[in-house]
Amino acid sequence: MNEENSSAQNYNHVLEEMRRHSKKHGVEMPTLVCVSKTYDAQAIQPVIDAGARVFGENRVQEAQGKWPELKAATPDIELHLIGPLQSNKTKEAVALFDCIQTVDREKIAKSIAKEMKAQEKSLKLFVQVNTGSESQKAGILPDEALEFVRFCQNDLALEIEGLMCIPPFDENPGPHFALLRKLSREAGVEKLSMGMSADYLTATEFNATHVRVGSGIFGARDYSKA
Repeated sequence: MNEENSSAQNYNHVLEEMRRHSKKHGVEMPTLVCVSKTYDAQAIQPVIDAGARVFGENRVQEAQGKWPELKAATPDIELHLIGPLQSNKTKEAVALFDCIQTVDREKIAKSIAKEMKAQEKSLKLFVQVNTGSESQKAGILPDEALEFVRFCQNDLALEIEGLMCIPPFDENPGPHFALLRKLSREAGVEKLSMGMSADYLTATEFNATHVRVGSGIFGARDYSKA
C-alpha cells in the first residue's frame, strides 16, 4: 500500500472508529480535524480526495506554503490554526485561516480583533487552556480562563466559540478533558477541541466537538521537514 492510499484509508478508519464510539457512548460525533503539519500538498491531497474538509496546521509560515493553492482548488476546506500564534504573524493568520484555536493572552486577542476588523473577516475562535499548568506550554491557566473569555467577549467583541487543550503527554487525559468541559459550561461556550491521535476516542466520551488527529491519519512525522 502506498502512502497516499494509506493516509486515505487511515482517515476513513478514524472516522469509522469515531462513529462507533460516539454511538456506543450516546454522544454527538466530533468534527475530525486532520492535522497536516510537516506534510506537503501532495501528501495532503489524497485525504482531501477521501472527503476530509477540516485541517489543522501549527505554523503560519508553513501553512502559507501549501494551503492557498489547496483551498483554491477545494473552496469548502476549513483551515484551523492549532499552534501558538505570534503577534507579528496575525495579519497572515487572519488572511489564511478560518479558525484560530490558540487564543491565549490579551496581546494576541487584541491583535486578532484588530486584524479581523481591518480585513473585514470573521474567524472562528477558541481559547487555549493550559489544563496541566505546564510552564513550557502555551495556554491560559485554568483559574484565569473564565475572566479571559469574558475579556475577549466584552472588551474586544470577539465571539469565542469554544475552548481547546493539550493535556500533559504523561498523564491520564480524562481529568483534563473533564476540566475543559467544566470550564466551557461555566464560560457559556459550546465547542471543545480536545483529543489527538492517542486519545481522540477518550475525548469523544467527554463531549469533544473537535478532535485533532495527525499521525493517526498521515503516519509518523519527519520533523526534520518542519
